[in-house]
Amino acid sequence: MKLILLGAPGAGKGTVAKQLTAIDGSVQISTGDILRGAVQAGTELGKEAEGYMNRGDLVPDSLIMGIMEKRLQEPDCQSGFLLDGFPRTIPQAEALKVILNKLKIKLDMVAEIDVPRDVIFDRLCTRRTCENSDCQAIYNIKSMAPKKEGICDKCGSPIVQRADETQEAIGHRLDTYNEKTAPLTGFYKKEGLLKTITGTSSEVVVSAIKAELKK
Repeated sequence: MKLILLGAPGAGKGTVAKQLTAIDGSVQISTGDILRGAVQAGTELGKEAEGYMNRGDLVPDSLIMGIMEKRLQEPDCQSGFLLDGFPRTIPQAEALKVILNKLKIKLDMVAEIDVPRDVIFDRLCTRRTCENSDCQAIYNIKSMAPKKEGICDKCGSPIVQRADETQEAIGHRLDTYNEKTAPLTGFYKKEGLLKTITGTSSEVVVSAIKAELKK
């Protein structure tokens, strides 16, 4: 499968992507993964991106698209891929379309995961992340708490609330999403690729996406 997953922060894109990749060996790709991979590989694009990242600046679209083009040509993408939270803006979507046409890659679908704002707030405010950078396991103090309070089940490191998951930060992230990323639904609707799936359970969303792919 070749999919783009859209949805606000906390909509469950990462969880859904992991379940979908298990079906047919497709790879989950996020912008962060791409940038970190390019930096670790020491590519020219990676070195250039690292400079921006170390300064705390946003990596320019032109650089991200160059790294994306290389990533989509790697062997593991032959089985399929899921773009998790990318593209984020209309210019990125337009640039991605050019790259996909150039590489003769046809998207199967763009799935928008629609989750009510109050549910997202609750999810993110109660989410905790292992502070060990090699682990980063995710918990929820209401629905999936660790066995020992404040301690990661997997590696024993402390679990913390991320700075961008306070109520104020979440509100800002959702407003930013609505302003910059939500318009992508209109873009992909015109392309005839958009399917909006409403559901707060990853199992429901995955089943709906599988059903759409079979049509």
